Amino acid sequence: MSTASDAFIETNRDRFLDELKTFLRIPSISTLPEHRDDMHRAAQFVADGLRSAGLENIEIIPTKQHPLVYADWLHAPGKPTVLCYGHYDVQPADPLELWKSPPFEPTLRDGSIYARGSADDKGQMYMHVKAVETLRAVNGTLPVNLKFLIEGEEEVGGGSIAQYVADNPQKLTADVALVSDTALYAPGIPTLCIGLRGLVYVEVEATGPARDLHSGLYGGAAPNAVFGLIELLAKGKNSRGEIKIPGIYDDVEPPAPAEKESWAALPFKEKEFLKKEVGSTKLTGESKYSVLERIWARPTFEVHGIAGGFTGAGSKTVIPAKATAKVSIRLVPRQDPDKIIASFRAFVKKNAPRGVEFEVRVLSSSPGLVVDPDHPAIQTAARAFSDIFQKPTVFIRSGGSIPIVGDFATHLGIPTILMGFGLPDDGLHSPNEKYAVENYYKGIMTVAHFLEEYGK
Repeated sequence: MSTASDAFIETNRDRFLDELKTFLRIPSISTLPEHRDDMHRAAQFVADGLRSAGLENIEIIPTKQHPLVYADWLHAPGKPTVLCYGHYDVQPADPLELWKSPPFEPTLRDGSIYARGSADDKGQMYMHVKAVETLRAVNGTLPVNLKFLIEGEEEVGGGSIAQYVADNPQKLTADVALVSDTALYAPGIPTLCIGLRGLVYVEVEATGPARDLHSGLYGGAAPNAVFGLIELLAKGKNSRGEIKIPGIYDDVEPPAPAEKESWAALPFKEKEFLKKEVGSTKLTGESKYSVLERIWARPTFEVHGIAGGFTGAGSKTVIPAKATAKVSIRLVPRQDPDKIIASFRAFVKKNAPRGVEFEVRVLSSSPGLVVDPDHPAIQTAARAFSDIFQKPTVFIRSGGSIPIVGDFATHLGIPTILMGFGLPDDGLHSPNEKYAVENYYKGIMTVAHFLEEYGK
């Protein structure tokens, strides 16, 4: 990292943070139709920021849902091209009563900025913009060619960007993609994520009687849609955490011995993980696998919510006619999402309780993947990370899913550097989401340093 770049970031700390606060105040909740205008405001904010940083050919690209933002700077002949990705949409903020400060009024506490989207992903994505601004301001040029593609649908499946990448491989040609949407393994430890789980997300609707029925008149004879749904889902996983959907483990490839050895060397403490991150009395899952294997390298079956029947105040003794559950299956590399969806449909058909019919609607699907840690760009990123943090970079996997990484591999044939600066306790998707302010600045420094080193 050049002294001049470091000085520029230091001089502009307050402005960089104020700009992020302005961005965070936009309630760009992609899943709620009433925030469509806010989505456009957020896209425009991103476009304006890219323009101010010196990017060119800026486009706000309409889609069936929320706009994409594209920009580039292609004046470094003979140098590699980096495709920077991020997303400006955020999760809903409810339950609002659990927030200590309003979710869309950024608040500084204990060295962190609290707001919805602060870590996922506005704070991290905006570091790329500020890194480019820093390099342009200090050097008058950039060390590599750059393309930016920022979306507004990551939190709702990323359908539009997936189609855009598939349709525009020439426009998006690059040597490597750079994504900051992950976390450091622990505070102060530079971390590159080289593996992601995939995701199959479905909605399961159960239908029992033709209408809600009086439980006194029909209870004991009529099928109950809510209970039928519970019966079905309970058969999907046993008390030992083993998924009972046939074929779910067929293509699961265990991590290589060297990878497992490196995980064993990480400063992971199960008791701290339970207390500080999970906050329950016990951990669950397949006990013959380590916790890190369970969250990084094993498939999962989770129920995210069930709706149906009567849930209001007081009592209403109905037998529900319909019930719906949101369900996900996390996939590990080499598992085929289409095969898993077919297996789940067969499981539902075979295990449907008497008198209850089911419909499975697939909301999104994407495969898991592993990136080669020996790729030159990954190695350069690891060195740049270590230079800024003054510690060796560690390589981990993430249990989460970033579908665009698979799209970049499939349609552009490029690896993705997952260089994130969040922390494990940032509370993504939860009340009181936060992002460490110092990580915001260090992220800007690290991204700028990586671009410098990659351009040499």
